[in-house]
Amino acid sequence: MKKVLKFVTLALVSTGLLATTGCGNDGSAVDGEGELVVYSSRNENFVQPLLDKFTEETGIEVSALHGADPLQLQEEAGNVQADIFISNDLGALGYLHNEGLLEGSNPEGIDTIPADFKADDNAYFAISARSRGFIYNKDLITEEEMPTSIEDLFDAEWANVENGYAITRGGNGGMLGNVSALRYEWGDERTSEWVASIRENAAGIYEGHGDIRRAVGEGLHSFGLVNNYYFHQQLLEPNNNNVGFIYLDQGEGEMGVIANAAGVGLVNDGPNSDNALVFLEWVLQPENQVAFVGESLELLINSEYGASYPEEVEPHIVEFTDLKVQDMPLKELGNYFQGTRELIENSGLDLDLR
Repeated sequence: MKKVLKFVTLALVSTGLLATTGCGNDGSAVDGEGELVVYSSRNENFVQPLLDKFTEETGIEVSALHGADPLQLQEEAGNVQADIFISNDLGALGYLHNEGLLEGSNPEGIDTIPADFKADDNAYFAISARSRGFIYNKDLITEEEMPTSIEDLFDAEWANVENGYAITRGGNGGMLGNVSALRYEWGDERTSEWVASIRENAAGIYEGHGDIRRAVGEGLHSFGLVNNYYFHQQLLEPNNNNVGFIYLDQGEGEMGVIANAAGVGLVNDGPNSDNALVFLEWVLQPENQVAFVGESLELLINSEYGASYPEEVEPHIVEFTDLKVQDMPLKELGNYFQGTRELIENSGLDLDLR
């Protein structure tokens, strides 16, 4: 525990940023002071520009620990280090809330977030959303030949497509959310069988979805299971971009596509609670919800706020209102988070690459 805290302290000292001007909760200019400590499990390339913008506009120094594990907050429960937790997985935020590690608030602007995308006491809320599906290489397989349901991966025949298919390690946030959603839909026994099937039949198991999109684009695999915005990212590559995407389970009687969301949580008893509330109200402003999405090419929950996409991507954007989505409140993901990690490991898929 001492080693963990020492590492965190050093990391926070080394990543602090400082600026001098800002705005108050009513939009008026103020002189910011003090600091804010942010733990994030979201890609640093998307988070750090957001934090830099916050510092520039508020004058509050931000110390960030990127690559944080949600369970780290549990380890530090007796010596809280963080004020804000940013996650790519709403299930992780829901779990932390269930464990009493996040606290409720009522920040200005919270009414812009739909009820399905926030805790009942606003202890966490989502800003961007995504869905699961298959990115595929059009040079190796046609759209008509592709599987169209998450259930199709029970069938070992998909191990025989050219160069096989790819998945992430079990501890990846997207995979955890995917498996949690299946537990909600199918129960544990069938979900465990599904995890065992993909562990056995996948041709490649990767650290993250970025690795999968590049491998599929290069033709190392026919398709891979990813979040939809990784398809958008691959379209922007100067080469290896002849890819398509399958939104799963859209047929009659099928469960609909699995969804997840990225958002922020207010850490209980954080050392800089006032500045944490400033951050929550700041990030809820429309332009900063857009900034939260950044270059990730995810979908804004509030699409009317005007997120823009490159011309290569724009024709491929599919809003959630145009999809059949699994009938599960995303807040339910938090109730499955810890048990899902155990189920994945017990089913033979490692949480981490070995």
